[in-house]
Amino acid sequence: MVTGVLAAVLVIGRVVEGPYVAAPPTTSTNAADPAGATRVLEGLEDALADGDAGAAAALAPTGDAASEDLLESLADNARRLRVRDLDLRYVDVVGVPDGSGAWAVRADLSWSWGGVDSGVARSEVEVGLRTVDGTLGTTGFTGGRVPLWLTGPVLVDRGAGTLVVTAGADPAPYSMLARRAVPQAARVLGASTGPLVVEVPADAAGLDALLGVPEGTYRDVAAVTASVDGLLSASSPVHVFVNPAELGRLRRTGAQVVMTHEAVHAVTGAPTSRAPVWLVEGFADYVALRDVDLPLSRTAAQVLALVREDGVPGRLPSESDFDLTAPHLGAAYEAAWLACRALASIVGEEGLVEVYRRTSEGEDVGVALAAADTDLAAVTATWQQQLRRAAR
Repeated sequence: MVTGVLAAVLVIGRVVEGPYVAAPPTTSTNAADPAGATRVLEGLEDALADGDAGAAAALAPTGDAASEDLLESLADNARRLRVRDLDLRYVDVVGVPDGSGAWAVRADLSWSWGGVDSGVARSEVEVGLRTVDGTLGTTGFTGGRVPLWLTGPVLVDRGAGTLVVTAGADPAPYSMLARRAVPQAARVLGASTGPLVVEVPADAAGLDALLGVPEGTYRDVAAVTASVDGLLSASSPVHVFVNPAELGRLRRTGAQVVMTHEAVHAVTGAPTSRAPVWLVEGFADYVALRDVDLPLSRTAAQVLALVREDGVPGRLPSESDFDLTAPHLGAAYEAAWLACRALASIVGEEGLVEVYRRTSEGEDVGVALAAADTDLAAVTATWQQQLRRAAR
């Protein structure tokens, strides 16, 4: 969503007695100062690590109230999110200073959130700087893959096993979904589901920015689970990222299914899973829809329509079927869910969980299925039979 902003300019005339003397303008410099930038980054790192809003605000350019407010909010965010392992290290200069003395540097950033992240996130960011009256200050984080907590004020709601962070929206509705998702996942996965962290940017464009993808990529997606820094590393924190407009369009049951689906991804480390995509996505929907009392005509409407039109598929969904630009993306998710239901009907729910676990850790799906006394042909045949019956 793009919103228009109307700016008003107020011109005020003044009548003064005596000669008018203009105030001397502030001065700036057009030379980059890497050493000074390093000192500012060190000061910003210390202020954020300490959650010291006053120290952070003092790093703003002289007379820049907007930057002072922003930096204060970032320090408050860091305090409320219990930021740990913070490191902000100068890399190099980006471009050259403009006429106002504004310039930027590239920096390596690392951090974690205490109590919820078991690993450290890493990102390359750009930090804005400006020299005023000989003093160098920072205007905040201006580019790169900037995490939500460093983009502006956030609201935080911490519950038992959940943490929800929003870019200003009321976190309560998202917290309610997250708190229901955790026990739903635990009923299938067991008690060791770990904390669930949900981040809610202001809009779809903010979601794309957080995930480092072109604008519009996730416009039609309600939520996505990803590593915070985009790295496919088992040590990177994994959070759920919400598109508030799309999730907000759903009714309560639909929104809960989405959140539980993503919760399963998050607590099982799905971004680094080596299982087939149909199993990763189908398993998440198996858990999310397990206790939902809706007919297949609702929960599998798209794939059943394709079956009626084209017949039963000859194979399980492939990785390309789950591409965001695929023509029948919704049907692919439904087909994967039904494939996992078919697998569970053969090996039981515990058997399904075990196949998911083993393949996620890298075991070949054929080997994992053989250990459960079945094979891919049997799963596919059962799935096809169930599709055919449901489509009548």
